[in-house]
Amino acid sequence: MKTPLTIEMEEALYYYCRENSDIVVEEVVMPDDQGIVDTLSCRLTAENEFEWRCYELKVSLADFRSKAKLSFIGHYNYFVLPKALYEKVKDQILPAIGVLVYHSFIDKESGRKGYFSVEKKPQRQLLQVSEKALLFRLISAQAREVGKAKQTARGLRVFSTERLYQELKKRQPEYDLFGGGVNYYDRFIEDTQNQAIEALKEELAATRIAYEALENRFLHNQQEGR
Repeated sequence: MKTPLTIEMEEALYYYCRENSDIVVEEVVMPDDQGIVDTLSCRLTAENEFEWRCYELKVSLADFRSKAKLSFIGHYNYFVLPKALYEKVKDQILPAIGVLVYHSFIDKESGRKGYFSVEKKPQRQLLQVSEKALLFRLISAQAREVGKAKQTARGLRVFSTERLYQELKKRQPEYDLFGGGVNYYDRFIEDTQNQAIEALKEELAATRIAYEALENRFLHNQQEGR
């Protein structure tokens, strides 16, 4: 599961690449058993050629030393690291690999989190996989994200009741989905109970009004009968 810091860095990197006019997508499966690129970007050069960049995000020393395959198959390849981690591992990074260091902050106007400094420039290398295969993987990953967006746009109706219930049960205190310390399962239960209470209050108020109207009509009829 991704840590809140990983998600924050991933989001900031997405906008960083977009600001450089790159096409960008996360978690792209590489051809030829080359692993999964955390973030892959592509731009069109002035010479009308594709230029590919691969980014591997690491947030801890254990993460950096993980045995997971590093998919540095692009023309330019980077580690994306918090400042403290970079200081610990900078002597272990190969000369050809660049480094973007992440600095966390929140822009209150835009809501954007963090910015990057280029601590080490990468050296250009030959593409390590077929460009056609790489382009197909990029398109496939983009299609996956479009599918997610369409599903979100259609709302909860695309999910079964059982699936929703299972997901809600996961929102325990230790399952911090958005990094904000919110227990969504408890909040859902509380909101449901509050809605039920408010509905009962409204029903009771309506019943009281109807009863008072009937009572007034009965008294009026009695007075007329006199």
